Amino acid sequence: MKQKVIHELSTPEVIERLAEEEKHLIKMKLNHAVSPLENPNKIKEQRRTVARLKTELRKREINQQLKSE
Repeated sequence: MKQKVIHELSTPEVIERLAEEEKHLIKMKLNHAVSPLENPNKIKEQRRTVARLKTELRKREINQQLKSE
């Protein structure tokens, strides 16, 4: 998922999407531990998507704090 797409989502949508993506990442890691995935780079992509979502949430949180001061 690209940063541009994440930026366009509302905050509740980002939170919901983050939960889904984290579950998917955990499932991928477990499946890879049992039997190797065809493309293990997908784990790296998934991890980066989770990081992008968390970064966007943190950025919005900081902007909210700056506006309230």
